[in-house]
Amino acid sequence: MYASHGFLRSDIGDVDVVYHDGLFHLFHLVLPNHDFIAHAVSSDGMTWRRVKNALFVGEPGEWDDDMLWTMHVTPDPDRPGEWRMFYTGLARLEYGRVQRVGLARSKDLYHWERCNDGRYPLEIPSPHYESSIDEGRHWVSFRDPFFYHDPETGDRLLLSSARVKGGPIIRRGCVGFARETAPDKFRFEKPLYQPGLYDDVEVPNLFKLDGRYYLMGSIREDIKIHYWYANSVEGPYENFFDNVILPSGNYAGRICRVGDRIFLFNFFSKTENVYGREVVKKLLPPPKELVTDRAGRLKLKSYDEFDGLVTHREIVTASYQCKFLYNNPHATAVDRPDGLHLACKSGYEAFILPGQHQDFRLRAQLMLEGSGKTGMVLRMNEEGDGYYLSLDLVNGIAQMRAWGANPTPEFEYAFRYEPLQEAHFRGNDHGPWQIEAVAHGMYIEFSIDGYVVLSLVDDSFAEGGIGFYAESAAVCLKDLRIETLTRPVSEDTAERVYTTTYMAPEEEADGL
Repeated sequence: MYASHGFLRSDIGDVDVVYHDGLFHLFHLVLPNHDFIAHAVSSDGMTWRRVKNALFVGEPGEWDDDMLWTMHVTPDPDRPGEWRMFYTGLARLEYGRVQRVGLARSKDLYHWERCNDGRYPLEIPSPHYESSIDEGRHWVSFRDPFFYHDPETGDRLLLSSARVKGGPIIRRGCVGFARETAPDKFRFEKPLYQPGLYDDVEVPNLFKLDGRYYLMGSIREDIKIHYWYANSVEGPYENFFDNVILPSGNYAGRICRVGDRIFLFNFFSKTENVYGREVVKKLLPPPKELVTDRAGRLKLKSYDEFDGLVTHREIVTASYQCKFLYNNPHATAVDRPDGLHLACKSGYEAFILPGQHQDFRLRAQLMLEGSGKTGMVLRMNEEGDGYYLSLDLVNGIAQMRAWGANPTPEFEYAFRYEPLQEAHFRGNDHGPWQIEAVAHGMYIEFSIDGYVVLSLVDDSFAEGGIGFYAESAAVCLKDLRIETLTRPVSEDTAERVYTTTYMAPEEEADGL
């Protein structure tokens, strides 16, 4: 996990990630001020080190002297070895009501200079788009630039979050479209995609995968990342019956190419209670790899860098390794030739596997018997407090819940039962299902048949037992193994800053 630390509340905003010479370069906004674009680097895409900030708001009177919004960094197609950053800027003089897109250049990804030669900033024009504060919602929407370049076809396309001129005001959101006809010269054309449904299509991405074009954007109405597909780069773009790539809480996704692979980075919005009021904290989870299934639908695979974090592995094969948490007399654990059989005919039982776990990855093949309920328990204590992962494997519904006793119980407030995230997947009546659960610091992830279903951040429970539960049902587990992961590091620093509170090692040794 990575977060933007600062006095009182300081959050990471929209992100963009570039992979170059063995390093991931993360560029992100810093909220709530939006006054600079931060830069961090990582060798594994998980532990980040802040370096020189990339860009600050302009000087008073300049077009971007109010706020900086979403950016996109790509190689400069006309200057080999150099980079361009398209970014969104707002002006104080206009009270931030007009969004424009500017450009900064770099030769090394660390030092950036604005392009101030009169070609930027870009302004979105009529007739296809709202271009005046007198239209629509009385602000000009032209932000979240994304530059798409295909050297084979010669396509140079600049996408943006924009709005068309006609239709219901809260349904004008579209993906703006401009073509780079010469270096730094753009011609605006009709929208690349106009769903006619949403207020905005934020943080658009365009990429080609397995012979098909995919357009991805974030929708504020449901706070989810959606996608659409087409057989040609200019569409028309269609959607599947379920075109949500990640469940609620995950937002502002950006792609990052590493060789022939495409990874998805995004922030996660976590609600916290601070001094009696709810605030939203944004953090950067580990990335996930974008792949397609047989039907061409986009799917996500768990990040393979978790493999390098495994320090211990335990195989669970026998019933004696399971502990009955609630001692339900109707519960049984039986060793069978086809696997470990856990059942509870009446009522509820949680079967806890060996050990107390903080950071782990569990993998197993699961078969379901009966018509009752089943799922997993994670970081569970002796009282049954922990995470409950409810799995409706037939209808294809997964829900993560935080469930336990409140520390200061009073009447009906004695317990906490909080649904954290829900997602849908393709279910069936029989299985088997390959399942995988990852808990790494505050990050929790669950996959079925190799594809990520849940991806969330929560810190309600840090350590405990893990296992499976059954309620008028039975599960048969095969190839069950628990892997211990190294503790996560949210941010790496080049050199420790020592104070009177944190003394240097040699000072501690001298007893100073």
